[in-house]
Amino acid sequence: MGMLSKITRLRRNRQYDYNPRYYDDKGKGNPYKLEPKFDKYRSTLSNQRGLKNKISNALEDTRREGDRTLKIRMVVILAILVFIFLFIIDFDLTIFFF
Repeated sequence: MGMLSKITRLRRNRQYDYNPRYYDDKGKGNPYKLEPKFDKYRSTLSNQRGLKNKISNALEDTRREGDRTLKIRMVVILAILVFIFLFIIDFDLTIFFF
């Protein structure tokens, strides 16, 4: 058994004590924790579970007022893309113009 114990004996893990150079632990949390940039502004990241709560949160987000210029820009871009698609498929575009 003495000869086999050298082969089968498990070694103890070595510990590596690393202290970052510029890290001061003054209650600011873990510096290595990765957190998305806009998580604190999102309302859908709440801990409420269930389908009803998820749907109600999504509906509240759609009712929230957004940037008016962004909405207008999206409508213009969408209209241009639709006209380009209709032109490609040889749709008669004269019904849209007077």
